[in-house]
Amino acid sequence: MTKTFSELGVCDEILKSIEEIGYVAPMPVQEQVIPYLLGNNNDVVALAQTGTGKTAAYGLPILQKVYYSLQSESESEKTEASKPKALVLAPTRELCVQISDDLKSYSKYIDGLHILAVYGGANIETQIRQLKKGIQVVVATPGRLVDLMERGVAKLDEVENVILDEADEMLSMGFSESIDTILAQIPSERNTLLFSATMSKEIERISKNYLHDAKEIVVGSRNEGAENVNHIYYLVHAKDKYNALKRVADYYPEIYAIIFCRTRLETQEIADKLISDGYNAESLHGELSQAQRDLTMAKFRHHHIQLLVATDVAARGLDVENLTHVINYGLPDDIESYTHRSGRTGRAGKRGTSISIIHVKEKSKVKAIEKQIGKSFVAGVLPEGEEICKKQLMKVLDDIEKVEVDEDEIAPFLHDVYRKFELMEKEDILKRVVSREFNAFLSYYKNAPVIIQPDDKKNYKDDKKSGRKGREERRRDHGDRNHTPEEGYTRLFINAGKMDGLRPREFMGFVNRSSRGQHFDLGRIDIMNKFSFFEVPHSQVKGILKALNGQEFDGRYINVEVTDNEGSGGQHESGRKGRGFGKAYFSDKKQERPARDKKKKSSDPMAKLRKKNSEVSKRDKDKPEWAQFFEGQVEDQPFYSVFAKRSKKKK
Repeated sequence: MTKTFSELGVCDEILKSIEEIGYVAPMPVQEQVIPYLLGNNNDVVALAQTGTGKTAAYGLPILQKVYYSLQSESESEKTEASKPKALVLAPTRELCVQISDDLKSYSKYIDGLHILAVYGGANIETQIRQLKKGIQVVVATPGRLVDLMERGVAKLDEVENVILDEADEMLSMGFSESIDTILAQIPSERNTLLFSATMSKEIERISKNYLHDAKEIVVGSRNEGAENVNHIYYLVHAKDKYNALKRVADYYPEIYAIIFCRTRLETQEIADKLISDGYNAESLHGELSQAQRDLTMAKFRHHHIQLLVATDVAARGLDVENLTHVINYGLPDDIESYTHRSGRTGRAGKRGTSISIIHVKEKSKVKAIEKQIGKSFVAGVLPEGEEICKKQLMKVLDDIEKVEVDEDEIAPFLHDVYRKFELMEKEDILKRVVSREFNAFLSYYKNAPVIIQPDDKKNYKDDKKSGRKGREERRRDHGDRNHTPEEGYTRLFINAGKMDGLRPREFMGFVNRSSRGQHFDLGRIDIMNKFSFFEVPHSQVKGILKALNGQEFDGRYINVEVTDNEGSGGQHESGRKGRGFGKAYFSDKKQERPARDKKKKSSDPMAKLRKKNSEVSKRDKDKPEWAQFFEGQVEDQPFYSVFAKRSKKKK
């Protein structure tokens, strides 16, 4: 039988606040975590999806502890500026603000308890002034908190309770070193709570190093997908993905969804198309200013926007209630991202739906995700135009039926209305009212393009039987070298790929760790088997080359170069022009280029295979370095002969 919040030990002041909010009974994670955290020196590792009530699970007992601490202070201590007693770390600005707002609402009836959200993108001077006045609870992103610590403003020597919310997200964003720095400055005699949707090796490392005899609380199963979410995929050809997205949105007239895209450019393109086609949509990505992001999220939370098109990075930490759908406009490269995406719907006991619009080559990802999250996907059949029109018609009729009529307000105008329609039959009036609202759908689906969904099983068997690779697969293996970068961006090459364990999440984390405090605006990222490409603004080329060249990733010395692409930006700050995979674009200081295949000993089972593949045989010793590196991969590429000619001329 479920206990009440009072039976869990929550004090009267907090009970009064949460009753006003509408909390009736504790959710499973709250029932397990709250009484345990109210004890002393009880560390916890809690595995729970976003939206399971975890903010209240750690927020209520932490606030109660701080409240009791304030009551025990002497009069002289109360007059002094209070140092933080509790710290909450979160991966994004949006989540920081949200957690802070929730904690403030829980502590509404506790006098003298001050809560501050500290995050990048806001005025640091304002945050410094507030910290100096005295704050009991700090909610922070790791980067900004480290900055404040280095300035000597954020003093954590009295912190007794630490919460790492969405710890897996923080680590994937490259905040591991910042977290280590922060925890090292906090007294060892503390309570530490680590919340994560998944249990990775890095989470286990932090748990082992910084938590003491931690109790593991699992809501559901380890690395499991959200329980109340249905998983559906629609298999289409790449050219039909946008039209398939429109059909999904049209089939659910009451849809309230986040549409996830892989890149910032794709996010903006899809949002622009939807807006142009009359949908109530907006985009959310890293190019927007903080004010624009806040405005977009406020509109979305108040249901003024029906479809939010977002990147994974921009949407991290967003907590929006009552989402009906999450739509994946293509699957992410790692399963953890899918788990976080789908976990944004199906909350608070409600059902939700995660829809993935994929092409044939992504089918294998579906199987991998099914195995990891322990849930089966349903292969969906896209609705026909007639089905969609019926759904939309019923929506129009429901809206008309629900209209509230104010007899007094409308009475003075009814005489003229009756005269206008006195010669028309009731049926004709109804037809015209419905047609006025409904003609756009009828017109579109009357001439809508036909979407033929491929038979993925047949295609897979045919490819396997023939032993041939399709054009998309060849492009993926050898790299989209002819891709023209987005305007204002430069395309760069990096000598690491999937075989080195590189994925977009890992790459962004690697950049964050290597940036030494700099901020780089990453554009498109293409991960190949042995190497990869990515894009940055022209003005950041010199900085990112200096930051990444010579670093190590999984034991491999990293080399980054500007690609030889006509669209890659031409002249840069130094006046030099990027030239292919050969000459590195370093800063003014000349640096020795690290050996491409020099690697440390590693326990990685793929290390020996990679070493074997990268060794140059004696018969190939006279070949130029670029030819050795791409041997067996590029002979069928159009630029091969060009490089060969250049090499002969140099000789």
